[in-house]
Amino acid sequence: MVLTDKQIRTYFKNIFGFRIRHVNLFRTALMHRSVSSLSALGHRENNERLEFLGDAVLGTVIADFLCRKYPTETEGVLTQMRSKLVNRKRLGDLAIKLGLHDMVETAGHINSKNIPGNTFEAVVGAIYRDQGYRRTARILLNNIFLVHLDIDNIFQEDTDFKSRLLIWAQQHHHKVAFTHQTAPNSHQELFRTVIEMDGVPLSEALSNSVKNADQRAAEIALASLASDAKNNDEQPCSQQNHEQRPLAFGN
Repeated sequence: MVLTDKQIRTYFKNIFGFRIRHVNLFRTALMHRSVSSLSALGHRENNERLEFLGDAVLGTVIADFLCRKYPTETEGVLTQMRSKLVNRKRLGDLAIKLGLHDMVETAGHINSKNIPGNTFEAVVGAIYRDQGYRRTARILLNNIFLVHLDIDNIFQEDTDFKSRLLIWAQQHHHKVAFTHQTAPNSHQELFRTVIEMDGVPLSEALSNSVKNADQRAAEIALASLASDAKNNDEQPCSQQNHEQRPLAFGN
């Protein structure tokens, strides 16, 4: 599908909420490699270089957003949150919701589930080149992610780790105990959860609420159990494995 300059400008004004300065950047961002053209410099021109750039820009924008929104979370938790927002499937679904997949120029019908997500990243690269970082961040957050995604709900997907740990312990005849402590902090009150299994320390976590600390500690515990079982070539979280030796505390 070959779009006119007016169609491209209108789409980005209506959907992304800004006026394009250099329309050729966005024409390139919407150009799949199957319709690559030879540039004046002699290289194949398509959206892959902008996709590479957009991936880096998007990762930075989301990382900064998460650091500001969740100032007490650990690097590991923030990394998991970011991956939930910018993974290929999430970006692909978002691109389809925005109608971006209908804007891509390809050589006929190409059945690839990666095209929408790849195109979204290429568009981010084009916005960055066209608008600069600060404006790109505002466009992505205020006009796209905070409008079209339920971010808080996304972070809750498959994250009731405490219930999963308690169910597993009951099924495998282990006794799990959660203990709580208050951790002094100069800025706000923090809570530490320590999990013991059959009297042996299993994991611990720190957060700004008891509920969140429980979830983080349970997540670390489940990861430790699964890793330990894998190292011993056993089924995940086998009973024998955790009656024999304690596990290291999570960070």
